[in-house]
Amino acid sequence: MTSRSHLDRRSFLKTSSAAAALSVLSPSLFASGVAARSSRNPLEKLNIACIGTANRAAEDVSGVMTENIVAICDVDSNYLDRAKKMLTETNKLEPSTWADYREMIDAAGDKFDAVVIGTSDHHHAPASIRAIRAGKHVYCEKPLTHTVQEARMIAEAAAAKGVATQLGTQIHAEDNYRRVVEIIQSGAIGDVTDVHVWVGKGWGYVADWANSRKEPGTKPPENLNWDLWLGPAPVYPFHEGRFHPAQWRRWWDFGQGTLGDMACHYMDLPFWALNLRHPIHCEAEGPAPDENMAPEGLIVRYKFPAVDGKPACNLTWYDGNLIPKKIGDQPVPANGVMFIGTEGQMYADYSKYRLFPVEKFKGFNPPPKTIPDSIGHHQEWIKACKDGSPTTCNFDYSGALTETVLLGNVAYRTGKALDWDAKTLTATNVPEAAKLVSKEYRKGWEVV
Repeated sequence: MTSRSHLDRRSFLKTSSAAAALSVLSPSLFASGVAARSSRNPLEKLNIACIGTANRAAEDVSGVMTENIVAICDVDSNYLDRAKKMLTETNKLEPSTWADYREMIDAAGDKFDAVVIGTSDHHHAPASIRAIRAGKHVYCEKPLTHTVQEARMIAEAAAAKGVATQLGTQIHAEDNYRRVVEIIQSGAIGDVTDVHVWVGKGWGYVADWANSRKEPGTKPPENLNWDLWLGPAPVYPFHEGRFHPAQWRRWWDFGQGTLGDMACHYMDLPFWALNLRHPIHCEAEGPAPDENMAPEGLIVRYKFPAVDGKPACNLTWYDGNLIPKKIGDQPVPANGVMFIGTEGQMYADYSKYRLFPVEKFKGFNPPPKTIPDSIGHHQEWIKACKDGSPTTCNFDYSGALTETVLLGNVAYRTGKALDWDAKTLTATNVPEAAKLVSKEYRKGWEVV
């Protein structure tokens, strides 16, 4: 059985209009200096609950082990037992264990201050909203949510509660991104009018798997609570190796393909450098959309309006087997970002940058450092939980980033170019896009 989200589309737009207008017009909370509510004495350790304990989630657990991890949750008992043993031996503190994060959060009281979410995408919003409503600080892996509407709802809920938040875009804390932002904002390549972003990874269609929901499955292993793993998603039979633990990004009901996996990392750089917020137009191309699975390659074109004296900007995303071989006359590697300015071009990835034309920028001296070094992505969030200081990828900034990223899949799946009204979360020329901007949830998993 499915139920519509607690807020139907009309109610959501009515109740969120004021906050949505602020979201469209204002810079991020970090940029505007708005701080989160502090939780405790900065010298005390936080009590943290971790939802997800293996794979990427294991890195998040490691990232907050300077604090007290007092509760852990995982639908896989093998993962849960392994994490409990490790934490008990390492931190000398035995965490409580849970299979259902709803029960863990409902029982939390003052047992923990903050929650780290390292699940598959379709659980991000249900877990985040419950934690936020309970007054807990939240660190969540990217993308922030599974739908565009969820991203707006989570950002607004976090702002209303005043909790410290951070999206898991860890590269944002690295030195190279900060230097690139300083160079772009210094005007070294002039006004940026176009940005190209590409990632060669491909979480795409597998023909033999496409009808998995209709095919008979097998009994899940005893260690896996399959119903809890499905959570808010429609019911699927279990198929070994097709979903949990590694392949769920291929499926629309659980992930958002390569765009959902990687764009929050790579599009983060132009968003930061150019102070982007919401596009006004989005269109996509790729193979004919499949009802169940993401494509092997995708191209998405966004148009952003002129803001604060800066010109309008086009941003193009490419992934999988549709990444370009060249941008202009420059051959490109498997992943990266290319800024096209009126006075030059700049290529960047996680760890390096290059300026073009090479001769023009020979001997280039970068501007003085203006963005302070990060104390670490998880540590920024931990500090914010304790003293109310701002974080660099709070849910206001990363919510807008996530909305933009996921809008690309809405355009692709509708097969139409979208004229986008971010204030109302509406494709004004494509009414049928509404069903992909939001979604339905299994009873008991609604995002409210």
